[in-house]
Amino acid sequence: MSLPTTGLEVSSRSRAWRDAVELLSSMRFAISLLTVICIASVIGTVVKQHEPANNYVNQFGPFWAQVFDAVGLYAVYSAWWFLLILAFLVTSTSLCIARNLPKIVAELRAYKEHLREQSLSAFHHKAQGMLPEGRDAAYERIGKLLTGSGWKAKVQIRPHGTMIAARKGMANKVGYLAAHSSIVLICLGGLFDGDLVVRAQMALLGKTPFLGGGMLRDVPDSHRLSERNPTFRANLLVPEQGRAGTAIISMSNGVVLQDLPFDIELKKFIVDYYETGMPKLFASEIVIHDRDTGEAIPATVKVNQPAFHRGVTIYQSSFDDGGSKLTLKALPLKPGTEPFDIQGRVGESTTLTSEAQQLTLELSGLRVINVENMGAMNTGAAGTDVRKVDLVRSLEQHLGSGVKTQTTKTLQNVGPSVSYRLRDAAGQAREFNNYMVPVEIDGQRVYLAGVRDTPNENFRYLRIPVDDNDGIDGWLQLRRALGDPALRAEAVRRYVAKATPADRPEMGEQLTVTTQRVLGLFSGAEVPGAKDDASQAPGGLMSLSRFLETTVPEAERARISEVLLRILNGALFELHNAAREKAGLKPAEPGDKTQAFMSLAVLSLSDSFLYPAPVLLQLSDFTQIQASVFQVARAPGKTLVYLGAVLLIIGVFAMLYVRERRLWIWLQDDGQGGTRVSTALSTTRRTLDADAEFDRLKHDILKDAA
Repeated sequence: MSLPTTGLEVSSRSRAWRDAVELLSSMRFAISLLTVICIASVIGTVVKQHEPANNYVNQFGPFWAQVFDAVGLYAVYSAWWFLLILAFLVTSTSLCIARNLPKIVAELRAYKEHLREQSLSAFHHKAQGMLPEGRDAAYERIGKLLTGSGWKAKVQIRPHGTMIAARKGMANKVGYLAAHSSIVLICLGGLFDGDLVVRAQMALLGKTPFLGGGMLRDVPDSHRLSERNPTFRANLLVPEQGRAGTAIISMSNGVVLQDLPFDIELKKFIVDYYETGMPKLFASEIVIHDRDTGEAIPATVKVNQPAFHRGVTIYQSSFDDGGSKLTLKALPLKPGTEPFDIQGRVGESTTLTSEAQQLTLELSGLRVINVENMGAMNTGAAGTDVRKVDLVRSLEQHLGSGVKTQTTKTLQNVGPSVSYRLRDAAGQAREFNNYMVPVEIDGQRVYLAGVRDTPNENFRYLRIPVDDNDGIDGWLQLRRALGDPALRAEAVRRYVAKATPADRPEMGEQLTVTTQRVLGLFSGAEVPGAKDDASQAPGGLMSLSRFLETTVPEAERARISEVLLRILNGALFELHNAAREKAGLKPAEPGDKTQAFMSLAVLSLSDSFLYPAPVLLQLSDFTQIQASVFQVARAPGKTLVYLGAVLLIIGVFAMLYVRERRLWIWLQDDGQGGTRVSTALSTTRRTLDADAEFDRLKHDILKDAA
């Protein structure tokens, strides 16, 4: 049997409900919500939104990346808690308006003419005086004075006197309503134009994010939204001379396709650059093909100059590659395989197969203009003498940055570059960025071949010196000769023959062993009879450095390293000539030019052993095809946001710069033909302006007063 509800319980529930409404509609609650929204907005600005999951793992680590993903920091503005806070803010502000609106309306209507005349003496701004004129004459004069000064007044005739109640600056109250209403409108507009409506449609209509690949036309309807979708904001990529009508909405767990009621054809993409290489202007000449009417509407879309069609706004967002045709020359770094050509398009992939592994080549981008700070590169002398290099310290230079930041800037367009990824059988990929033409650094022309392991890293560049024909063949020939045992043996023989003193032929045998060891370690080849770990090093200066660290006392390393580098320099020069003769070329003549080439070649060859690819891809030809990226949006909430912004400006200015003032003037006959006057001014803020205004009013009202 249930017990009857007591009046005490009902009263307690009613009180709890009133307290909840009071808290929800309070100013402190709204300010708390605004603070949380501001913090969330800062997070959404600092943390890149809708990035691939691997980027966040690389940036924050596996643990924190998972934690941040769980709380929705990678899609802050569509996170459930952010939308919930917006909903609470709308509710709180609406309740605040509803609670204060009757009071404000009553204040706007009231003149407070019923105020007792004795109360005027309690105001801060007050004055009294005796006028020689009668009450009617004083009333007429003061009424004209108030009307001329912009005061609105109401008069109450009493048996023993006249009370004039005037007011001014009531827009201050309207400003309060306008400012609070603007918050509601802006939040509602943000909710309408966000992905809340899209998410609701997906939940109600059974739509799901798409995670696969392939052609857009093959994506099933379960991942598509109707062209009648009332609100969306999506991206559309259209290549030159191409046509598209299906945009992509990025979600935290995939994408959703948004069908448009029209197709966009890109006739021409126009881009202009600053001397720094940044785009100065880009625009798209398009044709909008309406699917229902068949009408073709030409338009030009620029940044901040969108086009409009059937309620959809077409913005110029950015530009991208539209599938440029590329011709790459694959240069194997090991002997036994001849260079070959690769034809492809940006965005396509192909397979590279060798005896050791199978790699997938993904062509990811073409940049025709690359403006770099050449003043930062050219900071040293022309060339480096490897005989003066400390092997241990030189390790810091492996695959260094192609552009190092310095104070001096000399901006120069260094020509086209191609970006690609090489993905192994396990799915792991490295990204490469190679320049098409050589760049002059420190007086030497070099090719730059960049590599990075993750998108969050900067590219590390391999610097390859040019040969006599300003090409890469000379260096590649020397690099491949390092892997040829016969050419290495010939280079050792030639070097020993030249370096052995004629009067000490017994040194030849020891020099031969040392040169073989040095050249073998540098080339990464197995050294017969080696007992240390240096023989297992990848090659280059790294191997020589490990050899010194494991076999030479620390006090002797600087001296021994100089000797070994002299031997390495001489042996590589002989190897270079042996390779040239094998290719049918004349031997390189000793001189400054050859010395500069060999100096850079030693460092570059050493770096090449750390280059994580068996082939070097050089861009030899291309046909650029550009694409325009449009943002297409149907935003009904935009009107609410604009209206809210206008109301916010009006409200803030009204509350800050408009002061509410009320003025009372009491007129009473003195019994001798004159009028006794009492006046008082009330204002929301006591300022110097209020004091000056009351002084003027007092002077004008009590004019000729005794």
